[in-house]
Amino acid sequence: MTDGGLPGAWCTKRPNAGSAVNHLLHRLSALALVCTLAACGAPSTQTPPTTTPGYEGFQDGEFYIAPVDAKHLTPQTVRTEVAYAGDEAPGSIVVDIYARKLYHVMEGGRATRYGIAVGREGLSFQGNATVGRKQEWPSWTPTANMIRTQPEMYADYAGGLPGGLNNPLGARALYLYRGNRDTYFRIHGTIDNASIGRATSAGCIRLFNQDAIHLFENVTLGTPVKVRTQEESLAAEGPYMDDAYGRAIPETPEAIRQKEREAKEVLAFQQRQAKEQAAEQARLEREAEKANRKRLAACRRQGLDSAACPPADGRA
Repeated sequence: MTDGGLPGAWCTKRPNAGSAVNHLLHRLSALALVCTLAACGAPSTQTPPTTTPGYEGFQDGEFYIAPVDAKHLTPQTVRTEVAYAGDEAPGSIVVDIYARKLYHVMEGGRATRYGIAVGREGLSFQGNATVGRKQEWPSWTPTANMIRTQPEMYADYAGGLPGGLNNPLGARALYLYRGNRDTYFRIHGTIDNASIGRATSAGCIRLFNQDAIHLFENVTLGTPVKVRTQEESLAAEGPYMDDAYGRAIPETPEAIRQKEREAKEVLAFQQRQAKEQAAEQARLEREAEKANRKRLAACRRQGLDSAACPPADGRA
C-alpha cells in the first residue's frame, strides 16, 4: 500500500493537499501553510517552534519530521487517551474506517485514540488480522496490476521507491497478516497531514507521522487488529458524517447546520479562486500572444516569413 505522494492509488493513496478546502482552512485560521511533503527537502538540524504537544518536529535518524500545523489538529484528529468499552483485549488495535479513528486498547478500560485517513483500499478490508511485520521508513513498490493498468502513473516506480520524506508510506508501517499471508492492508504514516480525518482517493490507513511512530513503538509483532464493520461502528461510535472540509465528525443537528454554513463559504472561496485563476490564465495568454507578435515582427524585419521564423526559445 502506499499513501499520498504518488500519482494514484497505493495500498494505494493520493494526497489532497493544496485543494481549495485546504486553502480555505488556511485563510480562515490565518495560519501558515506547512509543506505537504513533511520536510520538502534535505534533513534539517534546526528545531522550529513547537506546536501541539506530541506533534512537534524532530529528527528521526537521517530524516527530519516537520511539526504538524495546528490547523490539521482537531479534537477528532489529535492523539488522545480515552475511555474504551469494547470487548477487545488490551494491546489490540481497533480500526474504525467510518468514524476514521484507530484505537490502541490499554488496561483498565482505556485506549489511545488516533485520527486516521482512509483510502478506498482501506474500505475493502474488514474483520481480524495480526501485525505480521513492522518497518521503519518503509519502501514502496506498485503492484504489477497497478503498473499494467496505469503505466503513466506507476511505471517509473516499478523498481520501488525507497523510504524517506517523499515516500507515501511515511515514517512507519505496520503490515497486517492473516496466518502467514500478507493481506496488503497497511497502517502507516503519511506525507499529507491535511488528509488525516478525511477519506482519500486511495490507500489504506494512515496517521500523522508522529502518531505512526507512537503506535509503532507501542505495538509488537502478533498484535491483533480488528477492523470494524459499519454496523459495529454505529453501535460503538454513533452516526458520523463529513463536514464541509471532508473531515469525519459526529452527526448531530448542529453539525449538519454548521456544514451547511461552511459549505457556502467553501463554494464562495472556490468561485473566487476559479475567477482568479481564469484571470491569471488570460493574462498569461495575452503575454504569450504579445511575445509571439514581437517574434514575428522581428522575423519580418529580417526578411523571414512566419513559417521560417524560429520559435521564441531559439529551437529550430
